[in-house]
Amino acid sequence: MGVPCFPDLAALPEPVEHVVFAVSDHRIEAIFEEAVKTGVKAMTIMSMLHIDNDMQPPLKERIQARVQETGVLVCGANGMGFYNFADRVTVGGFATRPNHIAGNVALISHSGSGMAGIMDSDERINFNLTVSAGQELSVGMHDYLDFALEMPTTEVVGLFMETVREPDLMIEAFKKATRKQIPIVVIKTGKTKRSAELTVSHSGALAGSDECYNAVFSKFGIQRVNDMNELADTLIMFAQPHSLAEGNLVTIHDSGGERQLILDLAADQDVDFAELNPETILKLEEILDPGLPAVNPLDAWGRGLDDSDQIMADSLTTMLQDPNASMGAVVQDRGALSRIYPEYLQYMKQANDATGKPVFLVSNIQGTSSDNTVMESTARGLPILDGVYSFLAGVRCMHRYRDYLAHENDILEPISTEAMTKWQQIIDQGQLIGEHESLEMLSEIGIETNQSYGVDNLDEVIESAKKLDYPVVLKTAVPGISHKSEVHGVYLNLNSDKELTDAYKDLDKRLGPEALLSKMIDEEGVEMILGMTTDPQFGPMITLGFGGVYAEVLKDVVTLMPPFNAETAKQALSELKMHSLLSGYRGNEAADVESYCKMASKFSLFALVMRNHICEIDVNPIILGKDICLGLDALMVVHADNKN
Repeated sequence: MGVPCFPDLAALPEPVEHVVFAVSDHRIEAIFEEAVKTGVKAMTIMSMLHIDNDMQPPLKERIQARVQETGVLVCGANGMGFYNFADRVTVGGFATRPNHIAGNVALISHSGSGMAGIMDSDERINFNLTVSAGQELSVGMHDYLDFALEMPTTEVVGLFMETVREPDLMIEAFKKATRKQIPIVVIKTGKTKRSAELTVSHSGALAGSDECYNAVFSKFGIQRVNDMNELADTLIMFAQPHSLAEGNLVTIHDSGGERQLILDLAADQDVDFAELNPETILKLEEILDPGLPAVNPLDAWGRGLDDSDQIMADSLTTMLQDPNASMGAVVQDRGALSRIYPEYLQYMKQANDATGKPVFLVSNIQGTSSDNTVMESTARGLPILDGVYSFLAGVRCMHRYRDYLAHENDILEPISTEAMTKWQQIIDQGQLIGEHESLEMLSEIGIETNQSYGVDNLDEVIESAKKLDYPVVLKTAVPGISHKSEVHGVYLNLNSDKELTDAYKDLDKRLGPEALLSKMIDEEGVEMILGMTTDPQFGPMITLGFGGVYAEVLKDVVTLMPPFNAETAKQALSELKMHSLLSGYRGNEAADVESYCKMASKFSLFALVMRNHICEIDVNPIILGKDICLGLDALMVVHADNKN
């Protein structure tokens, strides 16, 4: 064939920068060492690095150790290489479609098929870079992400993520994306126990807590989707050139039934439709055939006369001109053999020309054939998508990313730095932090808690009661008892010295002398919770939501990464199932949600600053009512090296 061949790397006529291994795993160690010896600085390994009946340590660990010793950059192993379309550099052992055009979308995937499945199957997406990260022997997803963010052509990044091996570095990359206002869309596997188990065998890493990953994604505006269809559609939608406006979605249909369907699907995807202004409604009533209601989403197909197409186009344009409309969509079915009707494209163009807002053509079902119009229109900035549900995922992601950027720099609630320094020193000295100290600490940094006194003899009990006034609550504070009610360690609504004395003597006899005396709070309100746990990957995580029995039985809570502002806390509360309890359910007065959200913001900053001293905090319950937001109970767990 006339192709020059050489016996080994040393025989090549010029230095090698990058070696791609296309040999069996039995031979890879020797060739790896040869490559290192000849000065190779980068390699791509596609194989699994597995040998049956291997010695110890196994091949993968041996190669990884040498990679770390030599500082060689490795893409893989167990990957499919990378395709840098912007610079026309391809390092992959698998065929790809021949019509790639360098574009503005980067895709980084732990799964090789997760990369190839989108890269090869969807011609509507023009990539500048795709990478199969594999087992990340030296170069990780965070490195590829950082590189993609530095590419001048990158406008959106997709991630197919199984794990994060370097949390701090990944977070730095997420921060860079925020600074550059480049959206990131992610599929994260490992939601279920079985999926998490298989992550270990596939990529050699733990999947991590799904709640914590959601908190990290929320913190940095990373948009999570459920499957590859949603990922592809969302990348297409972010990649189109028109800026998203304020407001919500408007859609136009030629079917009443399909209009009802999109409302149901939008509820599942947490997508809101724009409320049309009265002026817009009047204009629509003038445009539409008689008998059609001027509402959003709009069924604009009436009598089907010669002016029907103009009615559709004018209706969409009118809705998109409404100041409450952020984007629009023509949601209709394709014709025979999946043909795209050219009239649909005219609806889109007229509305986009008039407003500059994003407009999409969405079919309810794709079918088995294709139409070149799909690629052509998408390339012109008017994307054509298949499937309402995945389109709505993209709408949700675009709206949430817009809102994230709008609130990203909101101010945190202040807390007392002097108080935190004081308590850090107290913990460093090994002092026991019980419930009394926990409540006192929170109070001193600016979180309102119930006034309480730690006592360990009857005289202190009676003296402290005088400062509180009856009725009071007496609880055991003996170390090691976390569930006081289970050991009958709580007396409520004590109204006299005699009742208090009898209660204390009982606790002293059965459980021990240490106790906590607090004011009895009888104001009506909803029980809430604030908690902090320490995730082994990402550090402090904050739990907020419904407390008391709700937290134990219903678990209607959400996890956020600290610190966060009050607006972020308010948005998180709105996603809880029982959120309506806070807004005046069945005649009850609305709770002071603003105060709780400010408390949560303070708590998040406190937890972050104290992360090297405290590993767990539980403020539960917090009584939240019309005029009250008060922490009643609190427990903290200090790190093991701070304990006596």
